[in-house]
Order: sequence, then C-alpha cells, then structure tokens
Amino acid sequence: GEALEVTREVNCVIDFIHGCEDQLQKLKKQKEKGLLYGIPISIKDHINCKGHVSSGGMVKFLGQVKEEDSVIVQVLKSQGAIPFVKTNIPQTMINYDCSNLIFGQTLNPLNHQKSPGGSSGGEGALIAGGGSILGIGSDVAGSIRLPSSFCGLCGLKPTGNRISTSPSAYNNRTFVLAVTGMMGPMARDVDSLALCMKALLCEEMFRLDPTVPPIPFDEEVRLRGNPL
Repeated sequence: GEALEVTREVNCVIDFIHGCEDQLQKLKKQKEKGLLYGIPISIKDHINCKGHVSSGGMVKFLGQVKEEDSVIVQVLKSQGAIPFVKTNIPQTMINYDCSNLIFGQTLNPLNHQKSPGGSSGGEGALIAGGGSILGIGSDVAGSIRLPSSFCGLCGLKPTGNRISTSPSAYNNRTFVLAVTGMMGPMARDVDSLALCMKALLCEEMFRLDPTVPPIPFDEEVRLRGNPL
C-alpha cells in the first residue's frame, strides 16, 4: 500500500511482481528462516525477474519477458526476502536523472522539483518516500551512490564481481566498460546494507554463479569500523 501511495506522487514503480503473495505464504510454512525472512524488497528495472520485462527504459525490450530470475533475485528469495516491485530507471541507465519515454519522469520525494538521481532513481525515490525498506540497485559510475545522496539514503557499490550480475542487462551489453558494473543494496541505514550483504554472500550465491569468489561477509571487519 505504501509503495502505491509513493509512486502516485513520484512515479517510481513500474511493475508489481506477481507471485510475491504466494511466496509469502510458502515462507510461512518453512522451518528454516533466512536472514531476510519476510522482508519486502524492491528491484531495479533491469534486474531479471521471472515473468517480467527488464526494459532498460527502451521500447525494443518491452516484449522480452524473462524466463528465469537473475541469480541475485534467487538468492534473495532463498534468504526469505520477497521481491514485490520493479522500479524506474533512465533510458539505457547511462544517466544521472531518472526518466524514459515508457514510464516517464521519476521525482524526488523530498522535493518534487528535484531529480532523485540515477540510474537507480526509482529505488532511491521509493525508499526515501517510505514505500520500501530495502532495495537492489546497480552502479557503474554512481548509479547507486548518486540516488542515495540525492534522496538522503545509504547505498553500497560492492567491489567488482563481489555479487553475481547474471543474468541481467550487464551481461547483454555490446560494449565493455572500463569500470565493472555492480549490483548493491540501498536502504535508510548502514545496518540494513550490512544485513543484505551478509545474506547475499552465501553458499547459494557461490553455487549459482561459480565466477563469484566464495568469500562470505566479514562481520568483524564491519564492527571494527574498517571500510567494507
């Protein structure tokens, strides 16, 4: 309900992930509770979710419904999280604003005259507006960090290849980036980012994508206050 109210004001949600209610009912019957048990989580447009489109803000991709969840979405679900919406991005994602010709302009919930930043602007707007408590964005040159700054949030771009990006728009590009694109969490506090990273860096991630170094999250390093 909160996500719907927020998107009515700032136009940040582009799709409702059907099946999330069924997933919640299945979770209630499970004996083992994951680290993100029962947490609704928003997902950036280009991250693949089964049965949904990853448009990249471009019309040419609208008819391409994905047949499987990306690795990161599978891991989130295995940890008990419930992906429930996909959020807006700028066309091609190479932009520090958040607008495209399909879904329109996303506004900053703190000031509707301002941009939420990009390219994870839909995530920034939704979380800052109170419609989501945890989201997954992506970042090459500031696409998590800028919306987090513009919207007063916390965001983390992990080290390259720390988290699986397969399969997603990153894997389908026809050009090579000098800086590795990476997916990462966005939330209202650092503790939420740390919890999400701890949940993602698990055996399921390393099993589904063997190219990811099997190095778990180091809680002691975070508690010492050293850089993550």
